Amino acid sequence: MPLLLLDLDNTLIDRDGAFRDAVFAFLSENHLPEAELPWVMAVDAGGYAARHEVAAAMTDRYRGQVPATAVHALLDRGAAGRVVLTDAARNALDKARTAGWTCVIVTNGRTAQQETKIRRTGLDRLVEGWVISEQVGCKKPEPEIFHAAARTVGMPLTGAWVIGDSAHADIAGANALALRSIWVANGQVWSHESYRPTHVAEDVGTAIDHVISATRSH
Repeated sequence: MPLLLLDLDNTLIDRDGAFRDAVFAFLSENHLPEAELPWVMAVDAGGYAARHEVAAAMTDRYRGQVPATAVHALLDRGAAGRVVLTDAARNALDKARTAGWTCVIVTNGRTAQQETKIRRTGLDRLVEGWVISEQVGCKKPEPEIFHAAARTVGMPLTGAWVIGDSAHADIAGANALALRSIWVANGQVWSHESYRPTHVAEDVGTAIDHVISATRSH
C-alpha cells in the first residue's frame, strides 16, 4: 500500500478547541474578561499567524495587565498541553495500518510544540513517522515537505493520499504533486474554484475510511 500523509492540527487533533480552552484559562488566571476570547482566537488565525506576531499583539493589548512570560507560556504550551486524540481518529488509524497503509504526519509548525502534541496524544505509536516544517526547513504547500515525508519511511510519493483541513497547505500542495487528497471540512464549505480535493469528509475518521474503501474498490 502507498503512503497516507496526514495533517496534524485540526485534522488528526482539534488544535483550535485545545487552544480555545487554553485561552479561556489564560483569561481567567489573569483576571481578563471572557469577551476577550474571540479577539485572541482571531489574532491566532487557527495557528496560521506567526507566533511572534501573535505574541506582539497580545503583549501590546494586555500591557500592564499580563506579564509577557504568561503570553509566551500560552503560545508555547497552551494548546499542546490540552490536545486529545478522539477514539474515531485512533480507530481509523488502526484500520489504515491494518490494511497496510504507511501513515506519516506532515505538519507546519515549531518542532518542540508539534512533537509534544504527537507524543501527548499517542500518535507517535500510531504512525510510522512525521515531518515538521521547522525541522525540515520547508512548509506546506511546498513540494519539498511532502518529499521529505516520503523519505522518512523510504517510500515513493506515487499513489499517496493527502488528508488535511487546509485548502492552501494540504489540498493545493497535493494537487501540485498530482496526489489524491481529502479535505477535512470541519463544518466549512469548499470555496476555491481553481483546484479541488479528490473528496470532502467532515472529519479525519471518515476521511481515512474513504481512502481505505476507495483503494479496496480498485
